[in-house]
Amino acid sequence: MALEYFEAMFEIPELTDIQRRLIYIVLGGSLAIGALFFSLAQGNASPSPKPTISLAPMATTSPTPSTIVVDVAGKVLHPNIYTLPTGSRAADAIAAAGGALKGVVLTDINLAHILVDGEQIVVGAPPVVTGSSKASGKRGKSSTAIVNINSATAAQLEVLAGVGPVMAAKIIAYRTAHGKFTAIDEIAKVPGFGKAKFAIVKSQLRI
Repeated sequence: MALEYFEAMFEIPELTDIQRRLIYIVLGGSLAIGALFFSLAQGNASPSPKPTISLAPMATTSPTPSTIVVDVAGKVLHPNIYTLPTGSRAADAIAAAGGALKGVVLTDINLAHILVDGEQIVVGAPPVVTGSSKASGKRGKSSTAIVNINSATAAQLEVLAGVGPVMAAKIIAYRTAHGKFTAIDEIAKVPGFGKAKFAIVKSQLRI
């Protein structure tokens, strides 16, 4: 039908059956070749690369404990181990233990000190003395007292030779500002303490 329309449009003389068949064969072959080339071109076309999304690893942080455990000892109403919220201060620990006994002075304790897990608060207790203590020549001093410089109160620090109320306050202030001592010789960094004084009392110091 299309061939007759083509002949009429361009006034082509009527074709014989053989000529018609040849034309159909040529047209069919052309279409087949064109379809083959189109298929090959589609197959060779490289697909567009898919966008890749890189996810950065999430930072992991250790959660801060919500509570701490402290030991409140000495002259309080209920000496015991207490669980307190993180960030609690020495005053909170003493209050949890029922408060200091009547007549006990708390001036040797930094009540604003922020507590850490495992810390001990000793209220109104004398320094721990081992063996037969001998006075070092000054009243209240001892050459055999063992003092934990991470938990000692001002009164307990004053048992050391060369440590008076002012120096004891400096040691506690240094400990509050820098955290617990990691080695006993770190106490020599306290302003005014020095290496000479450390050499005298180092055998009495513990952390």
